Amino acid sequence: MALVRWDPFRELEEVSNRLNRMFAHPGSHTSNGKETMIVADWTPSVDISETATEYQITAEIPDVKKEDVKVTLEDGVLTIQGTRRQENDEKGKKYHRIERSYGSFVRTFSLPDVIEDDKVKAEFKDGVLNLYLPKSEKAKPKTIEVKVTT
Repeated sequence: MALVRWDPFRELEEVSNRLNRMFAHPGSHTSNGKETMIVADWTPSVDISETATEYQITAEIPDVKKEDVKVTLEDGVLTIQGTRRQENDEKGKKYHRIERSYGSFVRTFSLPDVIEDDKVKAEFKDGVLNLYLPKSEKAKPKTIEVKVTT
């Protein structure tokens, strides 16, 4: 057995390579024990808020038609995916800059066990997708009276 000289920079490079591979495909997740890969061209901004009765997810997806958006909930994972299509090129029109992203998008969220899956609602208006995820009764806080004994 040969001795190998330890090189800390080689280990840092290996960790960096692993992180790069992991973040290169942000839409990958496992489903039913099988890994699925979904590669997104862009990622919409999302706000997540909570009240005593529900969670709300608000996603900004301007210039996307309702038909091009798909929301799924499977095994505690909520997935929002779709496509923003680029307008057709018009004759005589020359672009000097294109900063908006086009193509497919995907966002996935792991949900807590306290969501009532059958009561989840989605609304889409003016390029904003609102998802309402009601909490189950077991998630709502309960007050317990403390008795004083003498």
